[in-house]
Amino acid sequence: MSVLEDGRLAGIDQAPWGKFDVLTGAVYPLLFHQIDAGAAAEALWDRFLSPSQRAQIADGLGESESRARQVVAFLAAQHDVGKLIPCFQCDVPAAMRRLGEDLLGDMGRVVEVSHARASMHVGLGLLEELGFAREGNDSPAVRGAQVLGGHHGRFLQIDVDQGASTGRMEASLGGPLWRDLRRRYTRLMWHIFEVEEASKEFSAEAAVLIAGLVMMADRLVSRRRFWIPLANTVSFGAFEHAARVRELTWEAVERAGLDRITLPRAAFATVHEGVAGPNTLQASVLEQLPGWVRQRGSGIAVVTDATGSGKSVNGLEMARIFNAKCGTNGVLWLLPTTATADAAFERLDRYVRAHGPERVPTAVVHSGQWLSDAYPDPALADDGGSVIDGPDDPEDPQGPGRGPATQADGDPTGGGVPAMGPVPDSWQRGWDRALLAQFTVATVDQAQMAVLPVRFNALRMLGICGKTVVVDEAHALEPFSQLQLRRLLNWLGALRCPVVLLSATLPASTSRDLIHAYLTGAGHTPRTLRGKSWDPGYPGWVFVDADSATAHYMDKDARDEHAVAHRRRVRISTVPVSYRRLGQPGRPIEEGERLAAVEAALAPVLESGSGCVAVVCATVADTQDTYTFLRHRWQGPADDLVLLHARHEDHRRERTIRRLRHRLGKHGPRPRRLVVVTTSLLDVSLDIDVDLMVSDLASIGRLMQRAGRLGRFTHLWAGREGWRPPWWDEAAGPTLTVLHPVNVRGATALPPGWGSVEPAVTQHATAHLLTTRALTTLTLPDDVQDLVEQVHGADSAFAAETDTLQRLLSGHHARTDRQLHTGAVHLIPPPARVSSLADLHRQHLTTAKAATRLGTMPRRLVPCYRTPQGTWTLDPDGRHPLPDKPRLTPGDVRSILAHSLPVPAAWVTRPHPRTMPPASWQRHALLADTILLPTDPDHPNELHRTGHYELRMDAELGLVHRRDQH
Repeated sequence: MSVLEDGRLAGIDQAPWGKFDVLTGAVYPLLFHQIDAGAAAEALWDRFLSPSQRAQIADGLGESESRARQVVAFLAAQHDVGKLIPCFQCDVPAAMRRLGEDLLGDMGRVVEVSHARASMHVGLGLLEELGFAREGNDSPAVRGAQVLGGHHGRFLQIDVDQGASTGRMEASLGGPLWRDLRRRYTRLMWHIFEVEEASKEFSAEAAVLIAGLVMMADRLVSRRRFWIPLANTVSFGAFEHAARVRELTWEAVERAGLDRITLPRAAFATVHEGVAGPNTLQASVLEQLPGWVRQRGSGIAVVTDATGSGKSVNGLEMARIFNAKCGTNGVLWLLPTTATADAAFERLDRYVRAHGPERVPTAVVHSGQWLSDAYPDPALADDGGSVIDGPDDPEDPQGPGRGPATQADGDPTGGGVPAMGPVPDSWQRGWDRALLAQFTVATVDQAQMAVLPVRFNALRMLGICGKTVVVDEAHALEPFSQLQLRRLLNWLGALRCPVVLLSATLPASTSRDLIHAYLTGAGHTPRTLRGKSWDPGYPGWVFVDADSATAHYMDKDARDEHAVAHRRRVRISTVPVSYRRLGQPGRPIEEGERLAAVEAALAPVLESGSGCVAVVCATVADTQDTYTFLRHRWQGPADDLVLLHARHEDHRRERTIRRLRHRLGKHGPRPRRLVVVTTSLLDVSLDIDVDLMVSDLASIGRLMQRAGRLGRFTHLWAGREGWRPPWWDEAAGPTLTVLHPVNVRGATALPPGWGSVEPAVTQHATAHLLTTRALTTLTLPDDVQDLVEQVHGADSAFAAETDTLQRLLSGHHARTDRQLHTGAVHLIPPPARVSSLADLHRQHLTTAKAATRLGTMPRRLVPCYRTPQGTWTLDPDGRHPLPDKPRLTPGDVRSILAHSLPVPAAWVTRPHPRTMPPASWQRHALLADTILLPTDPDHPNELHRTGHYELRMDAELGLVHRRDQH
């Protein structure tokens, strides 16, 4: 029969099934599901893809954009051609009975094979018949076939001469009737989506983006709410169904919140809350950058400025300029921690809403997002899978079949830690898909997953590269994570995705490496880049275009003017102390001890009863000791002393952070007295102001970050009465007291555990700098870059000044080399080195096991408390019963997660049977890895051994842990 006859009602055989619903018994023809996916790809091309992504795909296929759209829609429709095989059709007897006797009689020997692999194998020959060249791993037919086989999230290796050979296909995937029907289905898709001829090219970058789009299209039309109504209506021919479903998929994209909006123009002061107008640095961006981007196109920009000087505004304004000129649409704002991501989300959400759009397509993506109201209840539901989509791929331990990782709509969750944002439909609830929202804030590890060999990394890359990517606090990553960030920038350079790097303490060597990674991805060779410098200056900014690798700098006069306007002084007092744990709360503290120095530094606040202070400790244990010591001596309201660290339950920690951001922010209301005892949680992007700070010894980069919170809003509060305590010295500036741990000889002696927080060599080098250079006054922003380079720079002279520093530096370099080697082993290759798409999945890492930072493989610990009645609750007051029932509601899941906290997996290597969660938890994707920590009110100080550690939950101090010495 001809294609025209096949497309009419009663034309081609519609008996082969593509979807089956266990709950209703509904069966959906494979032919219609293929058409649905192709139509969804058309809608996504028109409504989701940015102009830059459409251009990248068209260029990678060597086609015009209109013809590229047709090829992409055809490939999306072909993704399930591997279901037209005996193995798949026999998987559900109720659906198999639809097949005619001719197909049943032509099955031959049924060979077990996943339909994704079958799509790749049969697709290779079918694509070759259509004119796609089949010459090698990077030929159009092979890459197109791998796109078909990769629609469940992993690219598979294709064996052209064996598994995908004609003889193997004929022997294992049905007889001539099956082969002929696959060929007719393929020709019908080719005709419906109006493909004129096969593409002659197929770049790796285009293949990744197309694969991501195919995954999106498949997921959209695989939801029960989409296809079951169609399965229950009157049958149509292929042509009539295609005409009908194109309108439905257009609506489905809109309902899922995937269509892109254009923000209306709005005044600067309107979209940036609390900002009357651009400062000098921001004004230079608005004046200089648009012309350069208009002439040169996409590229990478770096902004360096002191904390509190408006870098976030610069990032958003640069993103607006890039989007307007480079064909991108939206913002992906990456930050190092969940706390900073939450703060940035509030700002980005206000920024988008201030433009007055009809809807607000914003999302926040990180491991603890269930605490936010932006994370909807449907994202927490455990509905159980009902849609059968065929057997799991044996190559994939997280296959998309009927296992616990499949949602009720057939959407694989991707495993690992979930994340989500405020979208109008539940489709984006999986954390692999949450990056698809047009305006997204995420922790940087979520984006780094795009360059690790995890499932759906192509989908992540698609979600990332259509927007301007803003990397905030770019200095805050260790070498292991920096390597992953550089590989991500390499891919973004190849995809011509604009990038903005923001930092207050970025060494020039780190800035150079990140820009170099982006430019090599854009096609420049290390030889052509050798000797080039892109130092933005401090404060300042630089834009380096992708085409010529030319640096375009902020005007020098504007830089000088900006530095003068934001100049402020901070006094530094370095106090030598002996380190000793507190032990019993009431023990006498000797002169010269660390805790005695803390009390002495806080004297102005304790004596006057006024002032806002931060005491920043090196470890959680030191934080708990310091808080206990101060609480024992505290006079006045208990709420004036606050404890903040990462070992409190998530809901308590996040509530404390929000309270601090509010009370110590620009607009207050500012408390008369507040002392915050905390850890390095304070270091990045918390927009707060304190009058006094005490800090344990840390690297100079961290000390500069902390100093940026001292008198942060002085220039905004000039002339206001009552915003500073009576002892505030306007002329001399606020004081940062650094507690320098020393031994009896007066030499730096880092306590146990401090070296795991950051490299010991940087702490020793900082101590050397503070003491030998007699650093007593810091001028911001003038002194920042020089001090950072002296300790953190690649050519730092400090590291070689003493034998101790030389030894520490040697060890640090060895550890760094090991980290870089470990990171390189797991990374996917740069796009220029991709031959077979299977290179992107050489390892079978899952998102739960793929590390983006060394040593951060957490488990979630859930403290629980026994009541007098013998029941268990999530809180010591007994208000939240421990959910233990066969089916958990979204409220149950949210409550459990909110009362949990992350701990290193090493702490719970051998959990006791009492610590195992209820069976219903273990069946839920978000709760399966949790560990209970029971507390008996009759024995509140009882320690629970979970391997080499002993743990207990203190109602005030949070989790207390001790390593078992036996």
